[in-house]
Amino acid sequence: MKTNNIFDKIRNNSFVKQSIVTLFLRVSGALLLFGFTVFLTKSFSPKIVGQYDFSRTFLLVVGSICLLGFDQSILYFKGRLASKKSLEELKNIYSKMVFMLFLSSLTAFLIILIIDKKTINDYFSDDEVYSIILKSSITLFFSGISILNTEIFRALDKLIVAELFRNIIKYVPLILGSTALFYYQKETYLVDVFLIGFVVLAIISSVFVFIYFNKIKKQNSTEKISHKEIFLKSYPIAISGMALFLLMSFDILFLKKYRNDETVAFYSVGIKIMTIVSIIIITINITVSAKISEHFSGRNRNELAKILKNSSRTIFGITFPVIVLLSIFSGHILSLFGEEYIAAKQAFLILIIGQGACSAFGSSSVYLNMTGRQHIYQIILIIAVIINFVLNRLLIPVYGMTGAAIAFVSSSFFWNFVSAVVIYRKDKMKVFLN
Repeated sequence: MKTNNIFDKIRNNSFVKQSIVTLFLRVSGALLLFGFTVFLTKSFSPKIVGQYDFSRTFLLVVGSICLLGFDQSILYFKGRLASKKSLEELKNIYSKMVFMLFLSSLTAFLIILIIDKKTINDYFSDDEVYSIILKSSITLFFSGISILNTEIFRALDKLIVAELFRNIIKYVPLILGSTALFYYQKETYLVDVFLIGFVVLAIISSVFVFIYFNKIKKQNSTEKISHKEIFLKSYPIAISGMALFLLMSFDILFLKKYRNDETVAFYSVGIKIMTIVSIIIITINITVSAKISEHFSGRNRNELAKILKNSSRTIFGITFPVIVLLSIFSGHILSLFGEEYIAAKQAFLILIIGQGACSAFGSSSVYLNMTGRQHIYQIILIIAVIINFVLNRLLIPVYGMTGAAIAFVSSSFFWNFVSAVVIYRKDKMKVFLN
């Protein structure tokens, strides 16, 4: 009887159902990414895989700058408009965001064109780098559109569609394209297929956005939001997002400069597996974020402390056994991608164990964002980025992948630890495992 009651509650609770569906799709996406990475490393040379990872990192960093935080601020504007029953204005905000995204992407492309080709190739000691960067910069707008559209789905309460695009559909063009390249033995075009995939995603997702916007009922809206206001509300979010992306990118960029494409490929596998582990943290934080904001605003300290305590224990309790297993079988796991990928074992162990240490700090970043301390979080992340940059510059030329892993873990531990200390000193709340 008790089991039946539990299932009845789940069926009748839309929040719980959405959380379960979200977790399922995120885990499915992680498994899909893992399987595709195995296929990629088995079927393509490490040099080609390294070029693909370099292009992906370039889009991640420069794309986050061009997007200007629109992917997050659109949710803020949606909440504001919904409360005033002016949801139709979301169409105009979206159009203005697309226009500004186009201008920022065009600016980035023109800057790349202005920089001398030889300067870029000499800096990375690789004659093919400029070509990869140039092609990637052409795709910046389409990459940004596909990300923005995914958040528009979320803003329009199409959560399942948003998670499908975020975790499954975004990999489909690349998987199909790389499979075709493998079949026709044209592996050198992997980066091109990867970039063309964003054009396809941008077109498909834009069709869905158009359909959903046409279903919004017309309202006599008096709420008008200017380009300036959109920018001013968005760019602070962009700073935090860009800082996180830089933390995940400096290692790849320096490995490309001081080592080679093969090293980038080996190291990137470890990063991708570590990212799969981080899905546990992200999913739990998404679930508790609204409750943190609610109880903080309502000054309900007991419930807030209880949520933080439970989330930190849940995060650590789930991640710890996963990390132990990954550490024990690290050699076997890396060999799935090819025997040469075992070269990344030491770096992989540092990354995984470091992720375990960071998981002990629970929902520190979410707490700062949900309690109006975004500016404090930004400062902490900016300092972490500086630490990450300096450590990568010093360690990678000497220690290669191991140095990159030490730099990443050190900076990640720094911002998690400092965030937890700041929260405790300001609110006497323990976000860390206790």
